[in-house]
Amino acid sequence: MRKYKRVLVKLSGEALLGKRTHGIDPQKTTWIAREIKKAYKLKVEIGVVIGGGNIWRGTSASIKGMDRVTADYMGMLATIMNALAMQSALEKERVTTRVMTAIEISKLAEPYIRRRAIRHLEKGRVVIFAGGTGSPYFTTDTTSALRAVEIGAEVILKATKVNGVYTSDPEIDKTARIFKRLSYLEAINRRLKIMDSTALSLCMDNHLPIVVFNLNKQDNIKKAVSGKIIGTEIK
Repeated sequence: MRKYKRVLVKLSGEALLGKRTHGIDPQKTTWIAREIKKAYKLKVEIGVVIGGGNIWRGTSASIKGMDRVTADYMGMLATIMNALAMQSALEKERVTTRVMTAIEISKLAEPYIRRRAIRHLEKGRVVIFAGGTGSPYFTTDTTSALRAVEIGAEVILKATKVNGVYTSDPEIDKTARIFKRLSYLEAINRRLKIMDSTALSLCMDNHLPIVVFNLNKQDNIKKAVSGKIIGTEIK
């Protein structure tokens, strides 16, 4: 049984890496598509935002001397590549999808129009939002918060490679402990690197909860949309 009618799933670009060091692993992408399908079969309306860090990191490039605006636009193009890969994987699982992008590429995807996106969701299509916000200086975390608010999502499901939000990096600090619940202000003030402060502030202003969970555990997306307690809840 579902708890939420409409959700926004935030995936990092690194989620598509699998065992690779860069690029897209088709096997991992297929695995993620099957996990999304389990939630889709519960008649949940699903939007997806994917980062581009497996292909290009605009911030890192700008630190090394590249013009920040150019670097950010290249990052947006990377998210479009990831969105198309995820669309292909989902459609092979017989899940109807639409890719909508803030940067117009008419031969590959639809331009992002809020009302059209909502209509796709209402018709049972998974909508993959690509191209970031269409403007530089904004992360895909901020994109996910913005799109979630615009489409009226009830929650952001932020998929990570760990079980939730910890006091420090659990892969480095073995004494790190997990938070079951956090307030938006706690997350911002502790600088826990869940999402950037712009994204967290947007969620706080619009009373949009965030669930941070481990993508690599089977059925976790399905459990999250069913309202089962997994990972960390920020509200």
